[in-house]
Amino acid sequence: MGLFFTCSHVFQIDPNTKKNWMPASKQAVTVSYFYDVTRNSYRIISVDGAKVIINSTITPNMTFTKTSQKFGQWADSRANTVFGLGFSSEQQLTKFAEKFQEVKEAAKIAKDKTQEKIETSSNHSQESGRETPSSTQASSLNGTDDEKASHASPADTHLKSENDKLKIALTQSAANVKKWEIELQTLRESNARLTTALQESAASVEQWKRQFSVCRDENDRLRNKIDELEEQCSEINREKEKNTQLKRRIEELEAELREKETELKDLRKQSEIIPQLMSECEYVSEKLEAAERDNQNLEDKVRSLKTDIEESKYRQRHLKVELKSFLEVLDGKIDDLHDFRRGLSKLGTDN
Repeated sequence: MGLFFTCSHVFQIDPNTKKNWMPASKQAVTVSYFYDVTRNSYRIISVDGAKVIINSTITPNMTFTKTSQKFGQWADSRANTVFGLGFSSEQQLTKFAEKFQEVKEAAKIAKDKTQEKIETSSNHSQESGRETPSSTQASSLNGTDDEKASHASPADTHLKSENDKLKIALTQSAANVKKWEIELQTLRESNARLTTALQESAASVEQWKRQFSVCRDENDRLRNKIDELEEQCSEINREKEKNTQLKRRIEELEAELREKETELKDLRKQSEIIPQLMSECEYVSEKLEAAERDNQNLEDKVRSLKTDIEESKYRQRHLKVELKSFLEVLDGKIDDLHDFRRGLSKLGTDN
């Protein structure tokens, strides 16, 4: 009959070192308090698949110890080991410890009741022992009668012996009837207890199914979490490779930094002549300003020259036109002079 259920990671102490914990389950499993009706005992039971990893009978001498906020343990002398449970929260550990104390007290009460039953049955045995001598006395009395009838006929002797055998068989039958009645009553009580246990087991099965469904969902969630962690591990490996590359890059940058520091030292040495350079720069700035002023004046002159050039170009174009017309006139005059010269030559020849 199930009394309490929880889910935790199960560990056992290393039998060699007696110090280190060995995981008994690969994942969180169901751990339950169970009442054994037939043996009138309380147990802590946990099953991982088809493997029973905890089957510990609780005794009044056991103690459950909290070793941390989420871990507790107890020693089982019968199994010659120490069991440890790792819970997901401190609240679950507290509930399990409280239930352990309740079950331990119930086991003590059950042990006391069992002891009382044993004492009661021993008392009944003693009373049955007291009744036995009376039957022995009856037998002895019968034996005395037999001695008295030893001188009777053989037929009477045979009848008396048969009668004695029937008396003994009757006595044994009466004793067997009482024993069978006691066993029948015991079987009826056991049947009633088994019926109750069966009903409780049916309810427990439903609870186990619900608990199994919860554990299965938890298992699926943990598997998904494992997949995520494996993905994170692969990402971590990639990050490690990146870190290696970054380390090499850092070493290169440190070498460059040392070179820059050397250059900085050179620049610091050169910075000592900066005041002189500043004065030269001021001198050059003054010259530059003067040059800018001169440049401005030159630009003004250039603009005026451009204007003069435009005017001169216009004049040149005008002069070209006039010169062209003058040349045409001059060509005409020259032709006239040639004609005049030829006429004079002819006159001179004629004269």
